[in-house]
Amino acid sequence: MSLASPPLVPPALARRLARLPPPAVLAAGAVLLLIVLAGLFPGLFTDLSPTATDPLNALQPPGAAHLLGTDQLGRDVLSRLAHGAGPALALGFGSTAVAVTGGAAVGLAAALGGRFADRLLMRAADVLLALPATLLALLVIAVLGTGTGNLVLAIGIALVPGYGRMVRSEALLVRRSGYVEAAVTLGVPRRSLVLRHVLPNSLAPLLTLAAVGFGTALIAASGLSFLGLGPRPPSPEWGAMLSEGRGFLATAWWLGVFPGAAVTVTVAAVTVVGRHLQQRFTRRSP
Repeated sequence: MSLASPPLVPPALARRLARLPPPAVLAAGAVLLLIVLAGLFPGLFTDLSPTATDPLNALQPPGAAHLLGTDQLGRDVLSRLAHGAGPALALGFGSTAVAVTGGAAVGLAAALGGRFADRLLMRAADVLLALPATLLALLVIAVLGTGTGNLVLAIGIALVPGYGRMVRSEALLVRRSGYVEAAVTLGVPRRSLVLRHVLPNSLAPLLTLAAVGFGTALIAASGLSFLGLGPRPPSPEWGAMLSEGRGFLATAWWLGVFPGAAVTVTVAAVTVVGRHLQQRFTRRSP
């Protein structure tokens, strides 16, 4: 009679390991943490100034003195990337915050404001969704003018229709749910009903969607900065650095490759983490 061998991993530890995110999500989270640290504390990654020029060392390739090389004015590329993470993340977060706030207001107004308000707001959203977000942001900038603040508003306004439609559908679903109908039957005031039931349950999926939408906002912000509509030189910003480096790709490839890689890696990391959160916390049909 043979005795069964004990499990290599204790059951309690096995259950905890099973609840951990997949390796790709953990890797994306680690990359995102590094980028956030660079945005908050760029001095942790480099002690060089992002704006100090050194014409004698202009267009130096990556090496021991400058790990990612220097640009056409002799500025350290690694320092500019580290200090540019803050403005890039601020543009993305600011635009997403504007889009989420505006989308929540539009969606709740459409769902709770009656048939006329619903049709008016949703038809307007359909018209705006027919336009590319970048083109709509350019139209807003043409009205408001250039600048970092106006760039955040322009991207946020361009993304409002998508968030608004999502909030409307969630609010309609919550409004027709059994517990809301029971609260109406019990005579709960409309204001309390909206604040305590409809609003929290309608906005919960919006937060996970915003984690994914942050990548879209970051790409739009970098694209508009590439066109010269973002922070003004010599302030480091990834889109502006990419624009400056495009004229040197044949002779100094690192000026365009590293800023482009920073945007790509950040968007990919945010998307992977956001998709994971969306799968875990949003309501999904069986």
